[in-house]
Amino acid sequence: MSDRPKAPYPTAPIAWMSQAYDTASSTPASPINRHEQYQASKPAISPSMTSMNPSTTMNSFESFDRPESPTLPPEQGMPCTEMELPTLASNSMPNSPKRYDFVDTSMPPAPPPPNMPFQPATLNRLRQDVPPLPAVPNIPPYDINNNSTNNTNAIKNNPSQSHHRHHHHHHHKSSKRPVHMSDHMAASIELSISPNVAPAPAAGMYWSRALTYGRCPSRPLRAHSSNLIGEYLYVFGGCDMKTCFNTLYILDMDTLTWSKPRTFGQLPPPCRAHSCTTVERDLGAGKNSYSLYMFGGGDGPNYFNDLYVLNIDTLTWTKPKTEGEAPSPRRAHTTCIWNQKIIIVGGGDGARALADVHMLDVSDPTLPKWSLLHPEGTPPIARGYHTSNLVKDKLIVYGGSDGHECFGDVYVLDLASNRWYQIDLDRAVPRLAHSATQVGSYIFVVGGHDGSRYSSEVLLLNLVTMSWETRKIYGGALNPRGYHTSVLHDSRLYILGGYDGRNVFDDVYILELSACAYLPQITNFEIDV
Repeated sequence: MSDRPKAPYPTAPIAWMSQAYDTASSTPASPINRHEQYQASKPAISPSMTSMNPSTTMNSFESFDRPESPTLPPEQGMPCTEMELPTLASNSMPNSPKRYDFVDTSMPPAPPPPNMPFQPATLNRLRQDVPPLPAVPNIPPYDINNNSTNNTNAIKNNPSQSHHRHHHHHHHKSSKRPVHMSDHMAASIELSISPNVAPAPAAGMYWSRALTYGRCPSRPLRAHSSNLIGEYLYVFGGCDMKTCFNTLYILDMDTLTWSKPRTFGQLPPPCRAHSCTTVERDLGAGKNSYSLYMFGGGDGPNYFNDLYVLNIDTLTWTKPKTEGEAPSPRRAHTTCIWNQKIIIVGGGDGARALADVHMLDVSDPTLPKWSLLHPEGTPPIARGYHTSNLVKDKLIVYGGSDGHECFGDVYVLDLASNRWYQIDLDRAVPRLAHSATQVGSYIFVVGGHDGSRYSSEVLLLNLVTMSWETRKIYGGALNPRGYHTSVLHDSRLYILGGYDGRNVFDDVYILELSACAYLPQITNFEIDV
């Protein structure tokens, strides 16, 4: 094993699984706070090589060409190389410069902004290179010549002010100065004054596509995992049309800047449709530590039941020893954390769908313990590609597929009483490979497959009345898709990646919810089962 490199994050070109990896990296001799080094090294916003367990074979990680569920239509995409992979999003900024001229004829120059309070350098490294967008009204630029004509007419109507107005107009016309902006600023301003983008009303939700920076994932992703810790989104694994990955990317949600950190330790194998659960531990004195527990997943015909843990502070992967009987290999399952226990529901092993419920006790990080639950009541039919949301002590399981049928039912597992309940809904809405995010007393269901086609619909499950609701959403909606991820941050839903049967996406969409603050007002409620 080679010594740990002195530089925490070298700036060598990166490559995905199908190309090259730095196989010389190894586990550090002593644990250090790699996360703090990573934060302190972010001014360059440069990519770095990904460490890899030398024992992992990187020859080929090709997956099946068909979607994971037989209820989905056959894959329509043809064999594609890296350059031929269809995508509806671009990973880089346009190279063509843009030039906009702004002339202010009605107000003096804006005063300089007040001094901002000091912020830690670790939070400002990525943000200092992102210039603020100029304030531009939501109206098209006016014509200077037309404005001059109007002033001339005014002079004729009031001769006593002709000399003053002529001088005033001449002064502004001669002080015209062009403003040069970067491509992303020009694109944002062009969008804000475009007549084709309708403004959202005061009480409406709004779709928009996010403009990201930095080193984004080099290939589109589906069936990946996304975990939000603070203001950082940790994206791991997934696949494109054929190849699975085991790469970690981090998206700064405040600046929408991607980075690819270097990780250490025993890396998980490339996989998709795995689960990744955030576990928080109280260290005392107001300090917390975070870890990501990754379980299962698959790559082509291979299915896994291994457990890997990523320490967020050191960015080090470990494969801990466990006690008890582990679940069978699977993917397309769901996990939720409850009282320092990870609850695993369903999934599939390639031959059949699964309906079992397992629990991993992580209260002792040195020795996680597996156990099989035997809930009472009527359990849901075996399924995978469903969603699970934990509301207090109740786990809400919705949708999914057994490979033959797409489900639209909702079950509740009361973890306190260890009992299943089926919920009677006003209507059944079949979905699989969708995303479900709790926002107050609602669960926002985005996209997915309904058994016949992919959808871009946004459905709201009211947890108080246990009924489906819809809202009118403005802006440009995202493309129909499934196998994406969604997270809630700062009153916005962020949708990342996905697949529509032909294309794998590398875009990030935002559903603005702040104007609909009335939706999550109910926070103290009970689910009636």
